[in-house]
Amino acid sequence: MPNADHNWQGDLLRDLKSTGPAGAGTPADPRPSVPPARPEPSPGPREAAQAHAHTPAARAWPGTPTPPPTPDSLPVIDKAMAAVARQPVRGEAVAVRAARAVRRIVSGSAAREVAALTRTAEVLQQPVTTGRQIAVTSIRGGAGKTTVTALLGTTYAHYRQDPVLLVEADPALGSLPLRLGADALRWTTADLADIAVPQMSLLDVTGYLVQLPDNAWLLPGSQGRIGAMVDTVTYERVMVALRRYFGVTVVDCETLPAEVARVALSAAQARVIAAPATLDGVASTYSVLQWLRALPAHVIEGTVVALSVTTPRPGIDVDAAAERLASAGARVHVLPYDRHLAAGGPLRTGLLARPARLAATRLAAEVFELSQKRR
Repeated sequence: MPNADHNWQGDLLRDLKSTGPAGAGTPADPRPSVPPARPEPSPGPREAAQAHAHTPAARAWPGTPTPPPTPDSLPVIDKAMAAVARQPVRGEAVAVRAARAVRRIVSGSAAREVAALTRTAEVLQQPVTTGRQIAVTSIRGGAGKTTVTALLGTTYAHYRQDPVLLVEADPALGSLPLRLGADALRWTTADLADIAVPQMSLLDVTGYLVQLPDNAWLLPGSQGRIGAMVDTVTYERVMVALRRYFGVTVVDCETLPAEVARVALSAAQARVIAAPATLDGVASTYSVLQWLRALPAHVIEGTVVALSVTTPRPGIDVDAAAERLASAGARVHVLPYDRHLAAGGPLRTGLLARPARLAATRLAAEVFELSQKRR
């Protein structure tokens, strides 16, 4: 395992830079405190990368089973289904954005906001000696779990120079590839569990992953087929094999109380519970936090609740709900309503409303800081 005396991230980045896709491992220029609009990936290089994603499978490592046959590459969503989607919308209306800008100028809050964001960026850019694993789960579907995973992963990838991995450990027709704007899928978590060995380099590993912008990578849980499963043995094998290659790994888990979700929560250095800002969502999440309090103290201490407001007029007092959840011992961050997030399509950070972008950045910073406290 890497230690503080060895620059393992630098080795990996040089490895990726030497023969990987152009710019994939190149350290970025100093980042602005708020992510700029994310450009849509060019389809040409991504399609080429997908076409060659099976290349490492031909390499047989000594003492390991014969690699499985290369699966077909399947689109994340077929063209007929994609045609029903409308153009992505901005997180808030033009008039709202203009009014907010005027208030910032009049109140003089811009300088304070920049200073706060600079401190947040410094937290997100802290080096790690071993890869950090962050597990995201919820008590039920529709709680915003995958959206929170995508927000965390894209934030870490934007601010950090080391590779960031997003793992889909919820294979039951999970939507993480769609949320991240992936075009096609080939290898899955179960496939890589039978392939990954310690002798592999970062370049070998990334040949089985979906490349995303900003030096981020995706390991899908399935190819959109009903019946694909990830058990605890498969999950543990994949995470142990991959954790040394990536500075931060964000896992989109199954909903609780599924076994893989429980294993992921116990193995991660930090945990995020996604909760919708509804009465039943808050009540269910509070019950989960009470269960976590019965576990070793570091579990609840390293847990953050992401309370997502999914409608313009929520049916609860969001501040009171956040205070109630915090009383159980977890940190709570509110993700405000955002039209772009609510639409459910591919995430484009440049289209997020400013409050949502700032909230996601603060959430990512606190989760990362908690993960650094657990070795």
